[in-house]
Amino acid sequence: MELVVFDLDGTLLNREQSLSPFTCEILHKLQAAGIAYTIATGRTRLAAAPCIQNHHFPQVQIFKNGIEEWDPKTQSYRHRCLLSRPEIEDTLSLFENEEVTPFIFCLEEDGSQSVYHPPLKNHLCNTIFGELGCHEDLVLNPLYKLHKDTLITNISAMGSPEAATRIVESTHDSSPHLIAYSGGGIYQKDAYWIDIHHRRACKGTAIELLKKELGLSKIICFGDGDNDLSMFEAADESYAMENANEKVKTAATKVIGHHDDDGVAHFLIKRFSLA
Repeated sequence: MELVVFDLDGTLLNREQSLSPFTCEILHKLQAAGIAYTIATGRTRLAAAPCIQNHHFPQVQIFKNGIEEWDPKTQSYRHRCLLSRPEIEDTLSLFENEEVTPFIFCLEEDGSQSVYHPPLKNHLCNTIFGELGCHEDLVLNPLYKLHKDTLITNISAMGSPEAATRIVESTHDSSPHLIAYSGGGIYQKDAYWIDIHHRRACKGTAIELLKKELGLSKIICFGDGDNDLSMFEAADESYAMENANEKVKTAATKVIGHHDDDGVAHFLIKRFSLA
């Protein structure tokens, strides 16, 4: 039995950051056929929720590039490979140099989630702040309140393509225990996301563990960005979107359609005879 895993942005979601009615229809057919499937995204669960509200994904869902998992059956989180403030201090200075505001996602002692951040630097940071502020179960705090022992899941931000590239490269040079990704231009040409977390966590490790938990024998995955490469390495079949970068296309078993043309859904129909 297969475990089918979908990245979200640039893969399963269209340019409106949502699941099209056609994609939802095919996902229902996939479920009716008894095939296990889930999502693995760099987004937090809170950020992904409005994008996937039109479809219920029944299996454990993977967020923050493998740092965070959500079990819809038990309504509970699992986290792995957490960090402390001293471990991210050098990286925070990189954001300061680029005038990009980092948002540091944390777990508090009572199990609640919170976000710490320095002063907002630009309109992209203001956008993130506004989106995070809409979640009643997520507390926003100024960076000076972040204790050295607070458990950190990841750092997220948005900046220009140039700033994002420099932050990623400098993070790898200065902090070998961290992994950094960037990508974007899907919804706004000059808005690139940045995600940083512990190097030991990735989508690939998360889906391998889920495969074992479910007792499945094969992984089939879909993606478009650098943070999907570990998933491609773990998979028996990996499919890159037409809009994926060249590195991802080269690593894939095959290149399929564009994310904004229901490329995944059309491929699933043929691959699993869902028509």
